[in-house]
Amino acid sequence: MVRSRFTAALMFVAATLLGTGAAAQTAAPAKPARTAKAQPQAPQLEARAMDLLRAMSASLTSAKSLAFTAVTTYESPSSVGPALAYGTTSEVLLQRPDRLRVVTLGDGPASEFSYDGKTITAFAPAENLVAVAPAPPTIDAMLKQAFDNAAIYFPFADIVGADPFQTLTDGIGKAFYIGQSKVVGGTTTEMVAIASDQLFMQIWIGADDKLPRKMRAVFRGDPLQLRHQVELSNWKLDPVIAAEAFAAVNAANAKKIAFAAPKSAAPARKSGKAAAAKAQ
Repeated sequence: MVRSRFTAALMFVAATLLGTGAAAQTAAPAKPARTAKAQPQAPQLEARAMDLLRAMSASLTSAKSLAFTAVTTYESPSSVGPALAYGTTSEVLLQRPDRLRVVTLGDGPASEFSYDGKTITAFAPAENLVAVAPAPPTIDAMLKQAFDNAAIYFPFADIVGADPFQTLTDGIGKAFYIGQSKVVGGTTTEMVAIASDQLFMQIWIGADDKLPRKMRAVFRGDPLQLRHQVELSNWKLDPVIAAEAFAAVNAANAKKIAFAAPKSAAPARKSGKAAAAKAQ
């Protein structure tokens, strides 16, 4: 998980909101001379938690196509101390191994993202701007390229790849079962927690269908302990999808711009607090 897209994306958000670089958040203090090197602890991975994560991954990857709604809530520092909450709603359509469409609304301008196996298109309808780039032939590789080249990221990226179990559990040091909940997604869910040296995440998994219903994360290196959450609903497994569903028809007459990361907002004050960054 340390290197997962979800981790990388939200670390980028946290760094932007705090007006600091990632290095400033992760730099370790100087160690005294002749300090013995600490021995890494063996991972503590409860079987029940790992089994639920495997079952969730199997439910997701057994479907050739997926449709769901993702409601994301992320926090930003305020001028008075407590964090402000911002939200986005995304309608997601996926067809393995090389089709993805994400239409996002929320606290900010709308956006439309499409990938047809050959091309990535990012469209801002309000501004009538579009960025287009050639893309690799898989969803996993495309998501990495979109983030690396243009800071385009999705909080649900870890569950739409070829192997969600591997993505979520890579590098974790602890996984444990919490219990059941009956208040998320209108169904009974099993709660699991996973932790690495950078991230703590809680996941709500449907007790019957084994689909992810909510994911909530906090970063250990974030001094403000800002919370990042995505709720997943309206699941459809193996829906029939028309080929043209992944075409960027609405962007045909838009003004083209470079497929590159937007410039970070300048800090509003010398204290280093920045304006809230808009999530894709």
